[in-house]
Amino acid sequence: MLLLPLLSLSALWGFVLNLTMGDAQLLLRANTLYDTIGVASTDLGTQLQAERVRSAETVTTRQLGEVLGAQRARTDRSVAEFRQAVADAGGAADGALRRPLDTLDRSLGNLGAIRANIDNGSASPLSGLNAYNRMLDALFAVYDHLIAVPDLPLYQQAASLQAMGMAREYIAREHALIVGALGGQRLTEDETTAFTEYAASRKFMHARGLAGLDVALRRPYEQIFATEPYLSFATLEDRVIKTGAPPTDPSAWHETVDKLASRLDDLNTASTATLTTRASDAAASTVVRISLAGGLGLIAVLASIIISVRFGRRLAGELAGLRAAAVELAQQRLPAIVARLRKGEDVDVRKEAKAIKVSGSAEITDVARAFGSVQRTAVTAAVGQAALRRGVGQVFLNLARRKQGLLHRQLALLDGMQRRTHDPDRLEELFRLDHLTTRMRRHAESLIVLSGAAPGRAWRKPVPVIDIVRAAVAEVEDYTRVSVETMPAGAVEGTVAADLTHLVAELVENATIYSPPDTTVQVRGDLVSNGYAIEVEDRGLGLTATEYERINALLSRPPEFDLADSDRLGLFVVARLAERHGINVLLRRSPFGGTTAIVLVPRSVVTEQTAQEAAGGDGKAELPSRTRKKALAVVTSGTHAGLPRRVRQANLAPQLKEPPPEQERQEERSPDEVRDLFSAFQRGTQRAREEAPEEGPMTKGDA
Repeated sequence: MLLLPLLSLSALWGFVLNLTMGDAQLLLRANTLYDTIGVASTDLGTQLQAERVRSAETVTTRQLGEVLGAQRARTDRSVAEFRQAVADAGGAADGALRRPLDTLDRSLGNLGAIRANIDNGSASPLSGLNAYNRMLDALFAVYDHLIAVPDLPLYQQAASLQAMGMAREYIAREHALIVGALGGQRLTEDETTAFTEYAASRKFMHARGLAGLDVALRRPYEQIFATEPYLSFATLEDRVIKTGAPPTDPSAWHETVDKLASRLDDLNTASTATLTTRASDAAASTVVRISLAGGLGLIAVLASIIISVRFGRRLAGELAGLRAAAVELAQQRLPAIVARLRKGEDVDVRKEAKAIKVSGSAEITDVARAFGSVQRTAVTAAVGQAALRRGVGQVFLNLARRKQGLLHRQLALLDGMQRRTHDPDRLEELFRLDHLTTRMRRHAESLIVLSGAAPGRAWRKPVPVIDIVRAAVAEVEDYTRVSVETMPAGAVEGTVAADLTHLVAELVENATIYSPPDTTVQVRGDLVSNGYAIEVEDRGLGLTATEYERINALLSRPPEFDLADSDRLGLFVVARLAERHGINVLLRRSPFGGTTAIVLVPRSVVTEQTAQEAAGGDGKAELPSRTRKKALAVVTSGTHAGLPRRVRQANLAPQLKEPPPEQERQEERSPDEVRDLFSAFQRGTQRAREEAPEEGPMTKGDA
């Protein structure tokens, strides 16, 4: 919160400092360029102008003199000094100035060729003059970039002085052209045109320069323009333009131009010195601005940092206290309350939802009160949810207990009826009814498991694993598709047998539901080092890797049962039963494309089983007689003694098999109809028993 204002203030201070420092750097750069390139280029321009005049005389007279040679030597020294000055300027000569400097350097490289053309007479007076003019144009382009200063008034005055210097160059060009033509009677048409252009450009530059100069710099130029040398030059200039012939008196021309050029050069030097003084004053004022902006800005930044640090420390301390209280609430108090609610303990909302005590500013205390309100709301909601879950669980438990009692009575009634019935068809119907009742009992036990209670079925002695698996298969609707392979001898504690039967039944039923009806579900087991492993494998389509991961997470860490998530009801029951006894359940893809459910019963609940117990010899480790008898009768692996059992239509082709009777839709009978049916069955049985002695005993042949 405090960092952003500090960064903004620091950025603003840096921006202002950069502006002033940029001006100072530009002034320093301009000073460096003037001391190096500026001085050397001024001398170079003077030498090139002098060599141009001497070359014009040579072209006219066709005689090479010592004066021209000496001038060329001075020009060469000036060129070397200029190039050295460019090198001394270093980084100050980079940027926009680099391009005109490179252009000037290439133009100076042509100086030898220009001199050769003049010496061998191949250059005309005007062409030689134009060659030097191009070099001076490149030099003045460098001047234009040397006057880049940050102060606008200074820049305007420097640009105006540059215009006056260019006007001085045009006077020199007019003089060189006239010097080259003094030997003739008239100027050529091209020379007259060139002279006229020089004169017009000179007048334009003088007018432009005077318009831009302030009073102090403009007044000396106005005084020179009112003197006799300038007026005489202007008169001679106009006469040359009108007549197209050079002045008739060469000495008068030379005298007038020399006086005017000398005064203009002195004035240009003085004006440049004045402008340099102003630049120094501007630099001093820039330094003052830098000091003020930098110093005052730095003081403001430091003061802001000190104040912000002190305020930030106090605020950080208050926030740390609030954070500690919030962390304690989120990580200790609320989880502890939720854990107590899950255990069924009563929680006093007023006592547990204590106010968060922190000290500090009004904003911090307001936030603390808001956290306290959130805490009370969360605790109240958790208590309400716990009460709702307990209520729903109690409803599940009551309904399941009532249903379970009725189902036990119904199973006992059906068991007695099965014992008294000898008609195979009637016995099969009673068995189907018994099977449906058994499945209903398992669903009732599922409600008990989801409510958090334990089913009432339990045995004191160990129960063989094979009996548990067969009993589980007997509780599945499509039990005829289940194949139980030979399993090693093993038994589990009687207190775990009922829950393990329920768990395996849920997995087998899930395998039969989610696999094609013409496939077989394989159930096998093995005694392993960590306990007893039971595998249930189907030939269905299987699941994706993400679905396997999600289901295995549910089976390993069962969450709170969500009433809205009823699609996975069987998996919730399996997870609860596995968690109760430390059983590990894992789903994975089968090599045949389906799903394999692996149930690992821990070694702590697995007991050894003798061969006699595995065969059911003494019955000590068996399920109740009716359950064991029923489990052995529905499993197609054989009788309890290992003998094969004939199954109807087992060897027929699938197309010839009749649908099992339990798949036919039958209308449900009312209780009165069931009562009448069983009464008629009882009367028929009684009548048969009464008539049996009269017919005599039944022999084997009758059977």
